[in-house]
Amino acid sequence: MKNKLAITIFLAIGMSIFISMNARSQILISLLLGDKLNTGQIEFGLTGGYGMTQIFNEPDSKHLNTFFLGFYFDFLLKKEKNWYLNTGVLVKSRMGASGIPIYDLDDPEMDSVFDGGSINRKISYFNVPIEIKYRFKNNIFVDAGCQLGLRYTTNDEFVNTVENKDDLTYAQDIRDEINRIDAGVAGGFGYKFMKGMGMSIGVRYYYGMTNIYKDSRNGTNSALYLHAEIPIGANKKKKKESDKEK
Repeated sequence: MKNKLAITIFLAIGMSIFISMNARSQILISLLLGDKLNTGQIEFGLTGGYGMTQIFNEPDSKHLNTFFLGFYFDFLLKKEKNWYLNTGVLVKSRMGASGIPIYDLDDPEMDSVFDGGSINRKISYFNVPIEIKYRFKNNIFVDAGCQLGLRYTTNDEFVNTVENKDDLTYAQDIRDEINRIDAGVAGGFGYKFMKGMGMSIGVRYYYGMTNIYKDSRNGTNSALYLHAEIPIGANKKKKKESDKEK
């Protein structure tokens, strides 16, 4: 049984990374296979919410407001103890910071236009959390573990105000300056609205442990997430089981 569960977890993480390459595929497979993936030992569904991200050691910067979307797996490890392994992929997930001071673009006209403005540094990742979750009898849960990120796009968004706030923008691709891999620790807590399979809400904090920059600069990601998790196909599965009993 343990070997079967380990193989299932390995395949799920591999499938998560593969599906994350195409957000449309993720949604389609979630809808088609949700009731197949949700079993007594596995809960599968969509997760999403709001995030406030920051880059530590980035002078004068502020947090960046973001939204994220992905899917998750909860693997039941010990039924009598309510221990779970939580993983999945945040497919649409951005980190970074806002309010970063303007730097020289080597273009006098552009430098003049954005003089007095600021930069929003937006780094998009495929993020894979791997955490141990414990659910109490009152449906409150806590989780802790690590998170791995694979960077795919990065832009410095130059912003300035002409007539309305931040109505002038310019995107500078800086992916060659940002490391491909990000990794750190994560943990949080939340509440599940019903026993078994059901929607849950929670708060989660991520603290990056790796330098995001390739050069001599030092900066690490951090993020505070407000998230919701919704099982896909769970009600459909319950209905099928109910029909069989009749």
